Amino acid sequence: MRIALFGKTLAPENGIYLSQLIQKLLDHQAEVLVYEPFTAYLPGGFSLKCYSNTDELKGHADLMLSIGGDGTILDAVPLLRDSGIPVLGINMGRLGFLSSVARDEIGMAVEQLLQGRYTTDSRTLLELVSPQGVFDDTVNYALNEINIIRNPEHSLLAIKVFVNDVFLNTYWGDGILMATPTGSTAYSLSAGGPILTPDSRNFVITPIAAHNLTVRPIVIPDDSVVRIHVEGREKRFVFSMDSRVCALDTSVELVVRKADFCIRTVRMEGTDFFSTIRNKLSWGKDNRN
Repeated sequence: MRIALFGKTLAPENGIYLSQLIQKLLDHQAEVLVYEPFTAYLPGGFSLKCYSNTDELKGHADLMLSIGGDGTILDAVPLLRDSGIPVLGINMGRLGFLSSVARDEIGMAVEQLLQGRYTTDSRTLLELVSPQGVFDDTVNYALNEINIIRNPEHSLLAIKVFVNDVFLNTYWGDGILMATPTGSTAYSLSAGGPILTPDSRNFVITPIAAHNLTVRPIVIPDDSVVRIHVEGREKRFVFSMDSRVCALDTSVELVVRKADFCIRTVRMEGTDFFSTIRNKLSWGKDNRN
């Protein structure tokens, strides 16, 4: 099996876990490729092939292991794109819904992967259709959500939203976000949005600190085309897609829809979405006991 390793940074105390992971893969005759910028964090003694872009990854890897947290998987999306390569997150941080394998589970996870004891889930992405070139042509997709937020020092925004050219609402407040089912357990959840299962064919539009308290999150079909226009006293607002952020002028209209490809995430044997959220969110646990 050809395994691609992806990461951005690595805390010194996690070096031993990365070393264990690579050694375990090599012991099982796996071919290991490493994201070129991440080679700076490789433990000594390993000489591995590198890749630095989608072309060098596509067709050369059967599976990607993302080393970090959920944010690391989000950063891998521009590399994975429509390659169809499944990704599994090795959680080196704290709470993680996508990065489901803990550091002390690496050995067991590698055994299951190489034995084919896993399934994959298809994760819907958002695509920014317009304006083009906000970031560049390779990163106009979001696995979690898009955000429209006011500058901290500026006044409230008025955000007009249309779904399939039908007016939905004008949102007065700090902003709004539009989340995929994957992103429903991220920013949207902390802003009061509902949790969607990964296979839900929906998106969530969630207001952020709405001025009108009767305005609530709404779930829409994922085949909807959403147009967003920002108004207000200020001429600029903050726009983000997952971890990528920029400032846009209020004269710009945003058009968002479902991307024409999905990201495949690995689900290990014996795990499911409901058990994950139960454990991560401590459902059913009574701290008094």
